[in-house]
Amino acid sequence: MISETRAFRTGGEEVVLDITDACRDFLGGTGEREGLLSLFVPHATAGIAIIETGAGSDDDLLAALGDLLPADDRWRHRHGSPGHGRSHVMPAIVPPHATVPVLGGRLALGTWQSVCLVDLNVDNVVREVRFSLLS
Repeated sequence: MISETRAFRTGGEEVVLDITDACRDFLGGTGEREGLLSLFVPHATAGIAIIETGAGSDDDLLAALGDLLPADDRWRHRHGSPGHGRSHVMPAIVPPHATVPVLGGRLALGTWQSVCLVDLNVDNVVREVRFSLLS
């Protein structure tokens, strides 16, 4: 298995950050042509989603998460910014992991699919993602 961790700046606002190019970059550096790319976020408040981006779906995901997990004072986990507790619940909905097949040296994603880091936690501006390729 080939593995490395990369850092991404998510900033101080909720974000769906497309990391597909970083996946391709990692894959290209391995020299491998076939396998499974595993992505894992070692954080309690972020997740990985495979969705369409650029056509509004990323904003729709943030809106849906806002509806499901409002940023208010209902959460028992209360440190950090208002509504921070919802960020700790989000990985049950947007998991902290994803697996993408690699065929012929390329990610076997659908036409409109992108790999995205989802982060609702505005208190932490840098996130790590572990990329692991199992050949």
